[in-house]
Amino acid sequence: MTAPGFNLPDATARDLYREILSAGGRIRITDIRPEDTETVQTLLDLGLLKPYVMDGSLSAVNPRSVTARIGADLRAAGTRLLRQADELPDLLGDLAAAYDAAPRQHDRTGTIRIVEGDENVRHRVSQLSEELLHEALSLHPGGARPADAAGDILNHARRFLGLGGAIRTVYETGARLDAPTVRLAAQLTELGCHIRVAQFALPKMMIFDRTVAVIPAGVGAAAFVEDLATVAFLAEVFENYWRLAEGVNWSALAAGSADPAPHEQVGRLLAQGLTQRAIASRLGLSERTVAGHIARLRELYDAETLFQLGWQMRGNRDA
Repeated sequence: MTAPGFNLPDATARDLYREILSAGGRIRITDIRPEDTETVQTLLDLGLLKPYVMDGSLSAVNPRSVTARIGADLRAAGTRLLRQADELPDLLGDLAAAYDAAPRQHDRTGTIRIVEGDENVRHRVSQLSEELLHEALSLHPGGARPADAAGDILNHARRFLGLGGAIRTVYETGARLDAPTVRLAAQLTELGCHIRVAQFALPKMMIFDRTVAVIPAGVGAAAFVEDLATVAFLAEVFENYWRLAEGVNWSALAAGSADPAPHEQVGRLLAQGLTQRAIASRLGLSERTVAGHIARLRELYDAETLFQLGWQMRGNRDA
């Protein structure tokens, strides 16, 4: 039940009421102008006019009595509405619970599982690799792959590619300076894998069949994401990195005929004015490793200072 509606008199109704008062407080029904019919009905509904059927007239009513009556009705309606508002949670509570429990036919839900411990993470990744059907995508930061895992990586790639699968991987550019990684990449590309390198830092990520993504979740932990919308977003992130990465002739590099030696690459960047830290970041090497290459270059060029070495390297490059 709702409160009754009260249309309070607007300016037109108030003017007509004053007009009736000025005419003695009464108006014959037959004298009502057609354009005033609605306004008269408003005054009747409010009780500001009272009809007298015997003589066919309408008489003005004291507004004070109307105010008292309408005020009492409104207060009663307000009390009733407040009581209903208090009862509403109990009345609709079971329906709200049923709504929350109802299945959403168009909702797609997924899960994110956090696996802790390096060994547990490796075990779960291995399981996903064995269940792989169509495509594996991965980003690998750092400059080297674990040499002790090369055999397993090759065996899995050979089996998976033989079944028609596809493997795409992006390394950081420092991978070209690690001999075991270069040999592994050369063997993988000969099998049919596609491996590129990026001249910038990469996040660590693996995506299996675009249904499960694996990303870091803190030290020694990984998040296994199965929410399809999130996995699709991460796959697009991979595609962006893939487009920006560069192809490498891994076989030629493994044979020693593609890229200069690591210390020569360090020297080339040093000649461009990069700092030791910037060179380490660009090549995916530790600063200590870069410092070792610089020390070797200083011996080769008989340079006493880093500035002198950079100057001589720049002159050698321009010669």
